[in-house]
Amino acid sequence: MIATRPLILVAACALVDLRQRVLVAKRPEGKTFGGLLEFPGGKLEAGESAEQAVIRELREELAVTIAIADLQPLTFASHAYANFQLLMPLFVCRQWDGQPQPIEHEEIAWVSVADLAGPTSAWPMPPADAPLLPALATWLAA
Repeated sequence: MIATRPLILVAACALVDLRQRVLVAKRPEGKTFGGLLEFPGGKLEAGESAEQAVIRELREELAVTIAIADLQPLTFASHAYANFQLLMPLFVCRQWDGQPQPIEHEEIAWVSVADLAGPTSAWPMPPADAPLLPALATWLAA
């Protein structure tokens, strides 16, 4: 019999600025993957769509307001962690209201996808986030 892991649904968003950089947020020390950079977002609540979760999470984490029409689905990650299976759609967004602030993260940074990618990157990401970079790079180059 194959052991199954609980499925955790998380939605994330790559905010993209006018210079084609994406916003990444540093996870707080003491949390799982503390010190690593991630795309902002979080777990879906009961009855919530992925888009609604992204809008809520970015309001809570970054103090920005996003309209659902400004979210574009891009790709997703599926990653098997030791105790659960993570499924994470990634949205991209070029328009929001407010100046992003690191409310729930140690810090935030605007970084080029090229600087995030690769094994020697100075910007390490959790295992589920890093595989999203090639699709994001392709989208930004289009």
